[in-house]
Amino acid sequence: MDNPVIIFGAGGLGRAALEIFESNGNVIYGFLDDNKSLHNTEIDNVPVLGGTSDDGFLKLIGKKCEAFVATDDNKEKKSFAKVLIDKRKKMPVNAIHNSVVMSRSCEIGHGNFVNSGSKLGAGVQIGSHCLINSGATIDHSAKLGDFVQVGVGSVIGAGVEIADEVFIGSGAVIVSGVKLGKGARIGAGSVVIAEVPAKQTVFGNPAVEVKK
Repeated sequence: MDNPVIIFGAGGLGRAALEIFESNGNVIYGFLDDNKSLHNTEIDNVPVLGGTSDDGFLKLIGKKCEAFVATDDNKEKKSFAKVLIDKRKKMPVNAIHNSVVMSRSCEIGHGNFVNSGSKLGAGVQIGSHCLINSGATIDHSAKLGDFVQVGVGSVIGAGVEIADEVFIGSGAVIVSGVKLGKGARIGAGSVVIAEVPAKQTVFGNPAVEVKK
């Protein structure tokens, strides 16, 4: 991309996004964060400019700058995305590490974070605002909705269908053809061999429902 990027969120995910953009040769204009103690400081030589509602910086987005939302809190991410769309008529850009192996036939939306060593197979479809952490594998023809989080080293099998807002912990395996309902949560290291209904939490090998 030609324009510099403003990153919403100066926490750990923001710092990881900074590394991704810089590794791709993109310029970072600065961070916006609502933690006032961070204002007028620097993270890896990049300034924290102010808060996320600062119109002085928001007005740059879509004209002189792009934006990326760096938070793993879906409620917060939805709020920031709404501000960008409503006020600036602009979707956040993707942060995709240059070591990611992505098939030419992969389809990907907006505002996604895909960290180092991940692999996206042929015909994979990824929505918007997803987090795909380091070393994750998403095999061919899998489909991910919006606001999906995939943990470090997780394996998503061929043809898996993942609805919006699903959380998949580190090292989990979702076997081929399985469907995960909206808001389902998969515990770290779990092996999922059957459909998981919406909002259900499962854990183990094979994964079973965790009773509340």
